[in-house]
Amino acid sequence: MHLSRTPALAAAAASLVVLSAAAATASPTDSPGQGKDGHYRFAVIGDVPYGEAQVAAFPKWVDQINATPDLSFTVHVGDIKNGSSACTNEYFGMIRSQFDRFTMPLVYTPGDNEWTDCHRANNGTYDPLERLSAIRSTFFDRPGHTLGADLTVASQAASGFPENVSFRRQGVDIATLHVVGSNDGLLPWPELGHTSPTPQQVAEERARMDSAVAQVRSAFTDARLRHDRAVALFLQADMFDPTYDVTWADDSAFQPLVRELVAQSNDFDGEVYLFNGDSHIYNSDRPLAAGSKWLDFYDVQGSADNLTRVTVEGSSNTKDFLQVTVNRPGAHHVLSWERIPYAS
Repeated sequence: MHLSRTPALAAAAASLVVLSAAAATASPTDSPGQGKDGHYRFAVIGDVPYGEAQVAAFPKWVDQINATPDLSFTVHVGDIKNGSSACTNEYFGMIRSQFDRFTMPLVYTPGDNEWTDCHRANNGTYDPLERLSAIRSTFFDRPGHTLGADLTVASQAASGFPENVSFRRQGVDIATLHVVGSNDGLLPWPELGHTSPTPQQVAEERARMDSAVAQVRSAFTDARLRHDRAVALFLQADMFDPTYDVTWADDSAFQPLVRELVAQSNDFDGEVYLFNGDSHIYNSDRPLAAGSKWLDFYDVQGSADNLTRVTVEGSSNTKDFLQVTVNRPGAHHVLSWERIPYAS
């Protein structure tokens, strides 16, 4: 999570969001069983479970998602614990056991709470880079395969980033980006005696950001070659948190990714969707559309009117999961979504 925030805005009231899209025909090169026209649904969750009560409730929430009809897969956009609890191997193993209970493929991209912020005393005063290695060995021990039900996915494991995966279904290119809050992991680790980012910290972030930018380029290249309808990207960091006072917030580490998103979106005829967690309050907007304050904030030339961002609800606010529908080719919209309340 970001450490510098103004109080969160009230949650958006809309329970169903529908967005305009350019329609196209599904390609026969989709994943097996996905080549024909049709539609499917998937779930998105993030910043969960947070604290003892949610840890206790999480198995029931997994059961509910499993029981939801017609879901093809679930994406967790990071933060598998709150920011004030210990980053232990035992906790990671417990979450892995819950992830393995998903009866559909589970795609997970890490958040900052499970490694970057583990330097905090109440997290155990860990070396964050050591915790990153633990996250990879716990959750990405089978590169190129999802958690839960097995789905083969493309992976950046050969470059050292097995968590960055991609796959394609019915004209929608889907990719995860390991980009986290806390200025993408560049905030200092004072509990470890550092008042500024260490050389190792900077090198890790630069390599990870380079891999994320490469993942974006690859997803859009594939989408253009196949004349796909949409690109959907998933990451933890909220790079456009509406609660920021942009006169002082420093998220400069995100600038290369934001610039790449604008460049690639401008060169793509379909729709672009960016799903994130981190700021905990459900929100949907177009942060890189013409006139947006974020274009100046990140010193970006041009704009991306075809990019829609969605923040999933999380933290103590968690009351639902997001059910996303990929509509049939020829429909007015590529994606639509609905917030599904967890049963009490």
